[in-house]
Amino acid sequence: MFIQIVESKNIKLDEALIVWVEKKIGSLEKFLKKIDPTAIEARVEIGKPSKHHRKGPVWYAEVNLKVPRKLLRATSIDKDLRTAVNRVKDELQRQIKKYLGK
Repeated sequence: MFIQIVESKNIKLDEALIVWVEKKIGSLEKFLKKIDPTAIEARVEIGKPSKHHRKGPVWYAEVNLKVPRKLLRATSIDKDLRTAVNRVKDELQRQIKKYLGK
């Protein structure tokens, strides 16, 4: 698994949430088989922008994926944490395909 750092902001990370995020973002690993795994690092941050939000898009997910000579970054804000993570994964998948196509 290439995910090395999972952080949270204004929420408590439990084991089930960490495993779910690692599974979702870790599924991108199949697109990175051509790259040396020691050259890849993913930093994932999930949480709420502030403790004051009660309505609207209050959850965010952000992933910084370091690959050789490039930093791929995706962020998403949504009213559901799992949807935000799914959107980040989809955006990173698109960026990985573009990166490998060059």
